Amino acid sequence: MLATDRKLPLSGGREKRSYVRAMFTAIAPRYDLLNHPGSVIGADFVLPMLVLGKPKSVRVRPVNADALELPFADASFDGATVGFGVRNLMDLDAGLVETARVLRPGARFVILEFSTPKHQPLRGLYFFYFRKLLPLIGRLVSKHGDAYTYLPESVLAFPEPDALAAKMRAAGFREVTYERLLGGICAIHVGVR
Repeated sequence: MLATDRKLPLSGGREKRSYVRAMFTAIAPRYDLLNHPGSVIGADFVLPMLVLGKPKSVRVRPVNADALELPFADASFDGATVGFGVRNLMDLDAGLVETARVLRPGARFVILEFSTPKHQPLRGLYFFYFRKLLPLIGRLVSKHGDAYTYLPESVLAFPEPDALAAKMRAAGFREVTYERLLGGICAIHVGVR
């Protein structure tokens, strides 16, 4: 028998809202003793990206690492995400296998990456922007002659969502799904280790 015979308001409504607010107010000072927030590792191949990104989040521990040779033990992570990065790997297949190696069974891997729209007129506008405007704007803003020429070329050479999903499956991920976003300008892939 519980120390109290009071019925807890679990079904919702104002009573539950009031109870939950009061409960968490009471336990807030000692909450972290029993509930440790997960550690977040931010790995990047380029050290200056880590240095400049460090002030953006106090929870992230930066690690300079190559995605093809991660300095972590097998099955050591509960999940992994990458945004607009797998397209830059020297060997995409090896990078996917290496990510699978460091994930625990049941862990999710989420990839957000550029793709190309399938339907007009967005497809035509996208290619005009990517091939003509973006390189010009990029050169003016970044002062780097090739960086924003590389971006559209790398996107056009990157596997389309169906092909990337197949590569994820071949690397050991299951339940692989993807969803095209913003009319197909990018896609989010999810796979389970």
